Amino acid sequence: MDQETLEQVQTKIAYLERANSDLSDVVFRQQLEIKALAARIQQVADSVESARSEQRHRPAEDERPPHY
Repeated sequence: MDQETLEQVQTKIAYLERANSDLSDVVFRQQLEIKALAARIQQVADSVESARSEQRHRPAEDERPPHY
């Protein structure tokens, strides 16, 4: 293997290592975002469930007629 070919291979390896590192950073940030979104979804689901359970326990006298 001559010097020029060796340099080309080393250049490609350096490029691929950099691309791999960049992609790893992207995946890490996406994972953080996914965790945050999952937590937010859970909060919203808990809130909806809480509202539904409160609504189920309301006496019929407190219900508003459907035309309101």
